[in-house]
Amino acid sequence: MAGWLLVALCGVTGLYCLARRSRCEGAGREAVMGLGMAVMGLPPAVFAPPGWWWAVYAAVFGAEAARAAWNLWGGPRGHHVHHLVGSLAMVYMALPTGDAVHGAHAAHGSHGGGGLPLLTGALLAYYAVWALRAGARPARAAARGPDAGAEAVAGCRVVMAVAMLVMLAGMPG
Repeated sequence: MAGWLLVALCGVTGLYCLARRSRCEGAGREAVMGLGMAVMGLPPAVFAPPGWWWAVYAAVFGAEAARAAWNLWGGPRGHHVHHLVGSLAMVYMALPTGDAVHGAHAAHGSHGGGGLPLLTGALLAYYAVWALRAGARPARAAARGPDAGAEAVAGCRVVMAVAMLVMLAGMPG
């Protein structure tokens, strides 16, 4: 049941951000992240991707990581750094390792493999701190009367951070 809730949360958030992409800077990138996480969270009984599927994730989120890295040079760093970390984390979760390379099911069905405990722990710590800090921002901003579009994207980022925590916590290894 928790897996389905994660899929629904990521899918709805991704679709919401997709609908807002023309009005809110960054919403398109959050949509890609949300929809990608929704697909990655699907149980293998619903969607059993072919063996090359990890390469699609690596290409899509590798391109997103490259775009975030490129944007680091041209402006405010905060959300670009976060998007870079998120995109690389998606590539990391999708990479086949261990038994997943040999065809056994991994943490997200056959969507990815086990990871390196130290790296997984570091990502878990990053997302826990980020979600706690970012989750408090919309509440403070609501009192000041913020730009609704910017706050919507910020809310999407909080949802994606919490969902990333859940997905990383479910990784073996």
